[in-house]
Formats: sequence, structure tokens, C-alpha cells
Amino acid sequence: MSPRREKLTSPQTRIALARGNRPAHHLLPVPEPVDTEAARRLFHAQRRTAVRTVLLLAVVLFGLSGAFALLPVLGQVRLAQVPVSWLLLTVGIYPMLFGLALWHVRAAERLENEAEARAADRAGEPGTDDPEGPL
Repeated sequence: MSPRREKLTSPQTRIALARGNRPAHHLLPVPEPVDTEAARRLFHAQRRTAVRTVLLLAVVLFGLSGAFALLPVLGQVRLAQVPVSWLLLTVGIYPMLFGLALWHVRAAERLENEAEARAADRAGEPGTDDPEGPL
């Protein structure tokens, strides 16, 4: 007779199974009516910002590579026995990339805040969706 098989599970699996299958719909926010035209304008504005960011990224990366091709002396100049071109590619590029990413995120958030402010202004105007009007 073979030995009885035992099922082994991790503690996390046991905790998850003990919770059961609770619906998570109570965690979701109640959706508000959406102004599709305003959402479309925000999407297009953020897409323009994304295209500008990608173009700036291409200019930085290809411009740096082009500078190395046009100025081969950058590969010969050394700082602490390391070519300046290597230092620029390995150390110097990251602050520029971080700055570009920070600029992009702030620009996208600014566009969202402006869209929210416009929506709040429209909601507060008399004769709009508020049936009671201004108090």
C-alpha cells in the first residue's frame, strides 16, 4: 500500500484561499458622467506632449551619437583613464533622461489639472447640469 499523499501549499496561498472569493466591486469608484469631447481633447494634448518627448529623446540620443561621429576627438580625450565619450554615454546621459522624464510627467499632469479645472468651471456655470443653480 502506498503512502498517503499530502497537499503542500505556501502560507500565502492558504491565506488567500481562506479569504474566499470576495467581490471587489465595493473598492471601485462610482463612475461619473464623462464628457467624451473633453476626454478626447485631453488625450490629443497628452499625445502631442508624448510625441514632443519622443522627439527630444531622439535628438538627445542621436545627437550625442552624431557628436561622437563628427568629433572623434571625444573618443580620444580621457578623464581618469576613461574616454570622455564613454563617460557621457554611461554617466552623463542619465541625468538628461531623468530630466526629460520628469518634464514629460509634469507636462501630462499639468494638462490633466487644466482639464479638471475646465470641467469644474463648466460644472459651476449656471444653466449647466446643476438643476438647483448657484446658491
